[in-house]
Amino acid sequence: MQKIAVIGLGYVGLPLALLAEKKGFSVTGLDLDAKKLALLKKHILMIDDKQADQRLQKSKITFSKDFSKLAHVNIAIVCVPTPVKKDKSPDLSIVKTAVLSAAKNLKSGSLLIIESTINPGVCDEVISPMIEQATEHKIGKTLHLAHCPERINPGDPKWHVGNIPRVLGAASEESLELAYNFYSKLVGAQIKKMGSLKEAEAVKIVENSFRDINIAFVNELAMSFSKIGINVNNVIDGAATKPFAFMAHYPGIGVGGHCIPVDPYYLIEYARINGFEHHFLSLARSINEGMPIYAIDTIEKALIEKKHVNLNNKRVAVLGLSYKPNVGDDRESPAKTIINSLRERGADVATYDPYFVDKSTHKSLDDVLKDRSIVIIVTAHDEFKTITPVQLMSAVLLFDGRNCLSSIKIDLEKQHVAYIGIGVN
Repeated sequence: MQKIAVIGLGYVGLPLALLAEKKGFSVTGLDLDAKKLALLKKHILMIDDKQADQRLQKSKITFSKDFSKLAHVNIAIVCVPTPVKKDKSPDLSIVKTAVLSAAKNLKSGSLLIIESTINPGVCDEVISPMIEQATEHKIGKTLHLAHCPERINPGDPKWHVGNIPRVLGAASEESLELAYNFYSKLVGAQIKKMGSLKEAEAVKIVENSFRDINIAFVNELAMSFSKIGINVNNVIDGAATKPFAFMAHYPGIGVGGHCIPVDPYYLIEYARINGFEHHFLSLARSINEGMPIYAIDTIEKALIEKKHVNLNNKRVAVLGLSYKPNVGDDRESPAKTIINSLRERGADVATYDPYFVDKSTHKSLDDVLKDRSIVIIVTAHDEFKTITPVQLMSAVLLFDGRNCLSSIKIDLEKQHVAYIGIGVN
């Protein structure tokens, strides 16, 4: 039985480890978070993943923070976070620590795979030299190095870690074959070999930059169309009837998650270091990062027009802390910017999210809507899609940041509640 270790037991690493165990591998799960390890040993899941939860209940994975256990494995897979710093440059400190700890304990001939998202050049220019300087390993010879950028879509019942196609790059042909053989046994989908580590690193960045650019495009259209009386969602739906050369993206109050708001900065920074400025990517980031403030500015303008002066002392309900519908994941959620901006403008802010009741100020939807004059939908959770005009009797304005309640706009206006969406007014 081939022995593997997964380093980093979050949204990426834990489902991967549990899938590997199901496929017959002997698995060790490593993480430095003592609280997380204690919960996993009790078969308690910390992430929102039903399939992983089911597998965890029967799992016999060894969970530990002891990296010396890597001396007994053939393959180690690094799945730790790679955030950006305040200046938007990539923060590689976590992945560097994990990789170095692994390399110091792996035996000769082992395979080290990095699934963490990294910018092009990191494996060749940072990881490989660091390992060879700190250990006796020679990359591609005594230690095989590969990069298989993670692909996971939390909350998606169709696409999961076991059936999403993957791409691979490696330091040598032998390293590539070893990694290909491993993923071929693990994943029931296409495994594409890339021409180099840099190509594999670039794939993930391009995927998420593509989405960020297209979302920025429709967000800009939404802001434009709101000025000239065009419903942007209807236009997008119309364009989507074309069976080729168009992919529908929809506007929203902001882009969240660990990938889309972060990954473009990896390419922007690496290109800048190498003498190229990504104006297009930078503009897309600027547009999407500006959507929460655009929403607050729009609300305040509407209040002034209705002679409610401004947001100072207004009782506001913010619905949704997650970055996407129906999952308990608030990484890079636009809700954080929205809440902070509201409070800076003097608003009395109440929050509710069914997936983050512990972080919410209120424990139910009806409770948070009580006596709130302004309601802002940040996340299109299913629970929020069923809100009725009766539940909004106290409101004077609903800002629908996901355009999920446009069907009740007329009914709201009949009871003198202003409805504002993103480009659908």
